[in-house]
Amino acid sequence: MDAERADRSVMSTVIFDYGEVISRPQPSWARTEIERLASVPAADFWAAYWAERPRFDAGASPDEFWDRIAQRAGADWDSSTDPGRVQALWATDVGSWLEVSPVSAALLRRLAQCDVRLALLSNAPHDVAGALRHSPLMTPFESLFFSCDLGACKPDPAVYTHVLTTLGVAPEETAFVDDREENVLAAKGLGIDAHHYSDAQELESFLAARFDAF
Repeated sequence: MDAERADRSVMSTVIFDYGEVISRPQPSWARTEIERLASVPAADFWAAYWAERPRFDAGASPDEFWDRIAQRAGADWDSSTDPGRVQALWATDVGSWLEVSPVSAALLRRLAQCDVRLALLSNAPHDVAGALRHSPLMTPFESLFFSCDLGACKPDPAVYTHVLTTLGVAPEETAFVDDREENVLAAKGLGIDAHHYSDAQELESFLAARFDAF
């Protein structure tokens, strides 16, 4: 119990992932529209999409991202032969990541009303990062960190170290929330109190155990 109280007393900061923690999973309407636009077998498209996503998140251009997907998936289009299709793919994809979970949004509002520092650490391309910088939901966040700006993605330990150094906080003062186990394990390896997100109820319990005012 004394150790728990001590942990609560030093905890000052929560670093959130964005995708599928604050945001909703990519909605079915968007996936259906992207598959229609791509005009290749869905399994081939999504395999190519996720294979190329780390490069995109680390700062590659949209043209490069979609052209590499087309090449991997065997599509008959790219940004030079069918720029209108690529624009539609890009617009649908970016929009699909901007829908947020109302429950997560409510938790963020509650945290913002407490004396808790909030930061975002997201593997995200420039397109999504640019939209989030103007998002009303991000207003309470002290700092926004994106892989596209850092040139590296979670779970690279250097990413977490950069965030801690920039914020001026120690690992033991910091909670981290992410939906990917490899990202959570990397944070724990640096001494950060990390939570593997699965649902909002478990997240609420995690936060309540660490912040008296929550």
